[in-house]
Amino acid sequence: MCEEDRRDADRGGPPDEAALFSALLEDSAEDLYENAPCGYVSTLLDGQIAKVNGTLLNWLGYDRDELVGRKRFSDLLTMGGRLYHETHYAPLLRMQGEVSGIALELKAADGSRLPVLVTSTVKTGGDGHPVLIRTTLFDARDRRAYETELLRARQESERERERLKRLNDTLQRTLLPPTLADVPGLDVAAYYHIASTDEVGGDFYDLFPLGSGTWGLFLGDVCGKGAAAAAVTSLARYTLRAAAVYDPDPVAVLGNLNTVLNHEYQGPDPRFCTVILGLLTPDGDVGGFRITLASGGHPPALLMRADGSTDYLPTPGGQLIGVLPDAHISTTSLRLDPGDTLLLYTDGLTEAHTAAAGDRYGDEALLEFAHALAPTTATNAVAAIRDLLGTFGPGVDDDTAVLAINVPRQPREEQQ
Repeated sequence: MCEEDRRDADRGGPPDEAALFSALLEDSAEDLYENAPCGYVSTLLDGQIAKVNGTLLNWLGYDRDELVGRKRFSDLLTMGGRLYHETHYAPLLRMQGEVSGIALELKAADGSRLPVLVTSTVKTGGDGHPVLIRTTLFDARDRRAYETELLRARQESERERERLKRLNDTLQRTLLPPTLADVPGLDVAAYYHIASTDEVGGDFYDLFPLGSGTWGLFLGDVCGKGAAAAAVTSLARYTLRAAAVYDPDPVAVLGNLNTVLNHEYQGPDPRFCTVILGLLTPDGDVGGFRITLASGGHPPALLMRADGSTDYLPTPGGQLIGVLPDAHISTTSLRLDPGDTLLLYTDGLTEAHTAAAGDRYGDEALLEFAHALAPTTATNAVAAIRDLLGTFGPGVDDDTAVLAINVPRQPREEQQ
């Protein structure tokens, strides 16, 4: 190895790197100041420009003589920036001695605007008194363009979300009956609580007339959310209504729905639902109704009697609809007398998180709530459930459907 190569090796690199390193050491401080990648300006305490580097002059298109000793720093700012400088920036600088990273706009010689990030420090003399202000300016055009694009993308995202909300709302309304059938001798009410406007829920209900003075009703909950759940919901609603017209026996109706879902949604993405379905028949001239309920894995209905007693109607053993080729359907029958109210609901109600340690609301709490309501009407029961869901706030993380039917008391009974 020759002596020159040895010296290069001692300096830590090949000859060209050593030469470059040496050239960097020879750069003058004045050159570094003039050609820095940022703008520099020094002003007197009153803002008059005393020194400015070439970088800032090139950005703004001024000659040095046009600025030094002739203009104040605030003269380079736009009208809004000048107002902010006088009312906020300068007073804060006097109090703190330094202000960092403030976004302002400079006005170039041709009238164009240059967004910059500004940092200023106050230089003091040997006696501790301020003598001048040093300011560093960074070109923020790329950042401004990025922020503008980010804002545009955010606004577009918000518009898209609003469109999606409107679409989901429209789709959700098509899955629910616009009105419930007017059943002579019954007070009927329903409510649908949407947990999130971002996705369509899978809860559904209906009340509709059948032949021979009877009515059918159902309430159900499809697993999942979104378009896939909406498709199953639509299929379930129309299948239940069509099957009830063909054979109104509640077990046969749910059996038909089970066959359809089990056939259509077998494979990698199986779909199923829980459903409770009832057949309503006026019970002679005594003002009551007979009802037969069939349940496929659905939470039990709540019965609130005219005497204030309240209990769940047991439908044990009912299996989810659509999972097995032959699902077991459980049934129960009862009579609704004047003053009695039957409440059907989906599990979004009982599985809501309460404010108390985030616990689930639960079946026992709902039973106590209903007991405090009884006796009541369908309208009042649904209104009370609606208010209850409102107290949970974001704790309701699943859609909730509620359907209530009540046999009104006769006017003479109400007076008693």
